Amino acid sequence: MTLGSSTLTAMPTPFEPSAPPPLHELESEVMEEVWRRGETTVRDVLRTLNDTSSRERAYTTVMTIMRRLDEKEMLERRREGKTDVYQPRMTREDYFEARANAEVAAVVAQYGEQALVHFARQLDKLDPARRQKLRRLSRRV
Repeated sequence: MTLGSSTLTAMPTPFEPSAPPPLHELESEVMEEVWRRGETTVRDVLRTLNDTSSRERAYTTVMTIMRRLDEKEMLERRREGKTDVYQPRMTREDYFEARANAEVAAVVAQYGEQALVHFARQLDKLDPARRQKLRRLSRRV
């Protein structure tokens, strides 16, 4: 970012390689199940998704999503005989922390001082107890 006399102008920032990718709807559903289980197979995820949804998913669809999540370094895959076993590479909490950081950084990079003003206004609208909780959380990160 470049400092002007009284304004802050946003400059594009390079892609943060440490930020995990945003997840699409089915990727999110799969990741939620993998986070819940800790370690799982395509068949187990498929069974749960189909039991909890009105939409029937195909085995090959879930298999493709899980392989792509492995390629995106969200899942780790290992072979056990003929079965692929998957586990998350990061916790759900770590994922959401990293995504939130990347999203806020992108907004600030694009909108500069105006974004920060809007964040401050949102903080002012919070009740004091929640604002205090956020202050404590920000010190831990």
